[in-house]
Amino acid sequence: MQVSVRDNNVDQALRALKKKLQREGVFREMKLKQHFEKPSVKRAREQAEAIRRARKLARKKAQREGGL
Repeated sequence: MQVSVRDNNVDQALRALKKKLQREGVFREMKLKQHFEKPSVKRAREQAEAIRRARKLARKKAQREGGL
C-alpha cells in the first residue's frame, strides 16, 4: 500500500493511509488476531457477519427498487 506525500503535508498523507487501511479491514483483522478465537466461535461470528451483509444488501436493494 502506498500513499504519496504532496507539498510536504504528512498529516494529509497519514489520514489517507489510515482511510485506506480502514477500507481494507486491516485494523479489524489486527483486533481479531490479538487473542485466540475458538473455531466454533469464529464460525458463528462469520455466519452472523454474512447474515448482516445479506440483510444490508437486501435493504439497499429494496430501497433502490422502492424509490423508483
